[in-house]
Formats: sequence, structure tokens, C-alpha cells
Amino acid sequence: MTKGPYDLLVIGSGAAGLAVALGLLAQRPHARVAVLSKNDLSEGSTRYAQGGIAAVLDAADSTEDHIADTLNAGAGICVPQTVRHVVEHAREAIDWLVDNGVVFDREGPGLHLTREGGHSHRRVVHSADATGKAVQTSLEARLRESKAELFEDHNAIDLIREKLPRGQQGRVVGAYALDRRNGRVHRFPARSVVLATGGASRVYLYSSNPDGSTGDGIAMAWRAGCRVSNMEFSQFHPTCLYHPKAKSFLVTEAVRGEGGLLLRPDGTRFMDEYDVRAELAPRDIVARAIDDVMKRLGCECVYLDISHKPAEFITSHFPTVHAEALKFGIDMTKEPLPVVPAAHYTCGGVLTDLAGRTDVENLYAVGEVAFTGLHGANRMASNSLLECLVLGAGAARDIAAKMDTIAAAPALAPWDETGVTDSDEEVVVAHNWDELRRFMWDYVGIVRSTKRLERAKHRVRLLLEEIAEYYGSFRVTNDLLELRNIAMVADLIIRSALARRESRGLHYTIDFPTLDSVAPPQNTILVPKNFSIRRLT
Repeated sequence: MTKGPYDLLVIGSGAAGLAVALGLLAQRPHARVAVLSKNDLSEGSTRYAQGGIAAVLDAADSTEDHIADTLNAGAGICVPQTVRHVVEHAREAIDWLVDNGVVFDREGPGLHLTREGGHSHRRVVHSADATGKAVQTSLEARLRESKAELFEDHNAIDLIREKLPRGQQGRVVGAYALDRRNGRVHRFPARSVVLATGGASRVYLYSSNPDGSTGDGIAMAWRAGCRVSNMEFSQFHPTCLYHPKAKSFLVTEAVRGEGGLLLRPDGTRFMDEYDVRAELAPRDIVARAIDDVMKRLGCECVYLDISHKPAEFITSHFPTVHAEALKFGIDMTKEPLPVVPAAHYTCGGVLTDLAGRTDVENLYAVGEVAFTGLHGANRMASNSLLECLVLGAGAARDIAAKMDTIAAAPALAPWDETGVTDSDEEVVVAHNWDELRRFMWDYVGIVRSTKRLERAKHRVRLLLEEIAEYYGSFRVTNDLLELRNIAMVADLIIRSALARRESRGLHYTIDFPTLDSVAPPQNTILVPKNFSIRRLT
């Protein structure tokens, strides 16, 4: 069945996707916009972001300091013009959120600012410790009030490109998507398509991300002919709550920013032995330090202690963390929180420019799915939501400016299910999923080696062959689509990690433990076989 046609198809419903959809409708009220969400509209990574949004709002702070902090955290391979562009538009992004109903914590006449790892000043705007939920709820409400057509429980399968003479492929003209409620595949023709599908941290056994973070947009863009960059830089959040029944609950960086201390099981501090910034060091340093302590001592976790602060301060600043910990019998006003690192953010992604444009004409990527150069080798805390908003606004402007010049999407071929049947071996999907996430955690995790990466490379290639055979034989299901995508992204991560013969930022390998001082630092760019040079460099 065909939906639409649309002027814009947005795949993903977090801050990035909502910023593009609302931005375009503000400029083109009569545009036909469709938004696809794999689950409920609100069930993405944005909702679970606790810390906040970085912006220079204090007279004691400066744009140059925010830029310098970001470049420093990025370990030498941020794209300077991207960093400047995003930082200089931060205040504008915060104002836009306020105009759209987001309520931030205030202090006197202004907004309350907190500080997180890597920041030299207090510059993190927040809504208690549930900023992502406040942003998602407000923007979602605006979208539901708009003329946009919303398709929840729809998992995008693949992008569709226009067929050109001599077998070549042209612009993107839509996508196929699975309606998870009834198993039907629909066609969504569109003049422009935006990928806002988030990252791929569920490729690892332990992750702070919701289950849907399976790299769908990165995999679809790669299959469609887009380059990807810096996939070796997977950020592990240092502090996720450790408890047998706690499902990867993230303990916000702001706990350390407000004075929380990391402790060994015997109650002694250790971060000052790893970095002069101690608990306020960037996430990659803190995560590796925790990993090292756990391996040296053979302990299952370390502890994050802010109980030396007044109880009222803790419950007012961190109500979400406090309430969640209490569910497991832990009172952070009286005792430390048990924590471990977990995969948290994908710093690499689909290569784009500052308008979100990819290598394929009329295809955009915004948010965690994209590589803009903002994060470099390590993302600084609270720059991610900022990137979603600033780049989302830029993509909306670009789409609005050229919408009338883009021909309507042609008729799309129906989804072909010739020769496929319903699977009678779903256990294969479950086993492959489990194997993939386990060897990625063991071989491609916080500390890597060439031997481990080669093992992972061999394992993932076998899985990709098995998945491709399975995919071609049976009707698609949500689990199969996610497995197909996450396996492809795992392969991209492994290939990128093997290509970087140094330790930089989030990528640490015992075989090359130092920076490569011979060659200037470079981004790792992978090129698909069906890539054709367009306008990006």
C-alpha cells in the first residue's frame, strides 16, 4: 500500500526529527509531512537524556570557551567550522525550545546552569534531571497539534532511490516501512527524506539506550550509497546504575558535576590518579578509569557518592535518579550508587554537511545518526541535544528553500515478497542477536586489541552471510530488520577500528596505545561500493 505522496518524510521522532518537521512546517505550513516512529512517538533516546543542553548563557562564560572545551574533548579531530556553527547557534536553540513550551529550571531571572565533565564553566541548561523528557514531551505535543501525518509502530526497511539510465541510481524518492501492528509493508514516496533514527549503542551487550537504538538509519544510508565516518568512536557512559534488575539506567553526568565522587569498593577515590580533572574529566577517560579499576580489583562495579551533599539538594537536583535508585533499595542521600560503564552514544555516522545533506540527493541525516564533525573522537556532555536542534533547524531551512524545485516522487514499485515465507526458525534471529552483542562487548568494547578486532571481524562476516540468506528467504519482522541493521553497523565499527592504528579519544587499543604523531589526525571515512561523488567533501 502507498502512503502520501509527501514533501518530507522524517524517519525518527526524537529531538532531531521533530526539529526538522516542526521547522519545515513553520516555514511551509501547507507542506505534506510524514513522521515515522519505530515505536510510540516518544520512545526514543531523547526521552531518556537526563543532563541537559550546553549553551553559553552566563556572562562569565564565552563562545570561545565552549568551542575550546568541545575541541579538547574531541581529541584533535573535530571539524572546527562545525563546532563554531553549533556553539554560536546554541542560544537560538534554547530560545526556540522555550517558545515551544519546554520548561527549564530557573535561578533568579535566568535559567539555572549546571556543569558536566569536560566543561570549563556552568553552561548546561536543564529541566531537573529529566531534560530529554521535557524536550520530547513539548515538541511531541506541538507535532500532534500540527498537520503532520504520524505513523507510530512503523519500522523503516530501506530507502528508495530513483532509477536512472544505464542502471544508475539518482535522488532518494521515499522508503519502504513495516507496519509492526499487522506485518504489512507500505511505500512512502517523498520529495525529501530525513534520517533521524538515532545511534547504534544496542550493538553492545550493555547499553544505556532504549532497545530501538539499532543503527537503522546508518545501515539504510550505507546500503543507499552514503559514506560513513568515525564509526570506531563509540562512547561508553561511565555511570549506569548497577543492579541485577536495573535495565541500563543512566546516572546523569551532572551528579559528578555537582560534586559526586567515584570510589573503589573500599571507599577510596581513584579518579585523581588518572586525570588532573578527576571526576570532571571527559567521559572516555572516566569510563576507561572505571574499567581499569574493575579489571584490576576484579570487582563488579564502582561507586558514585554524593551523599555528603544535603538530602534536599540531592532530591531537588536529581529527582529521577533518586526515585529510580529507591526502587532497588538504594538511597543516594545516604549511600553511594553502584555504577558501571555502558555503551551510550555513537559519535560517528552518516557523513553530512551543516544543512544535514548526505551524499544522496534529497537525503538528509540529523542527530546521532549523522557525522557532522562536532564530536570528533569523543562527545562532550550535553552537546548532543544541541546538535539535534541546530542541525535540525538547518536541514529544515534547506528543505524549505528548495522544496518547490524538487519534482514529485515517481510511483514506487510494490514491496516484493516473491518466494518468501513466514519464518519457522525465529530462534536463529534471537541467537544471532545475542552472539553479536556479546562479541562486540568482549572484542570491540572500551579497551581493544588488533587480535580481538580480527576475531570480531571474522565473526560478524559469518553472521552477515547467515542474516542475508535468512532475510532473502522469509518475510520481514521487526526483530529481523533490527538484526540486519545492527550486524551491518557492527561491521562498520570493526572496520573503522582496525583502520585507526592509534589510541585517540574513545578508541583505545593496547597495540597502539599512543597518538599517531607521524601523520596529521584524520577522520575514518568508509566508502560503499555504490557511492558516487556528489557535492560533499
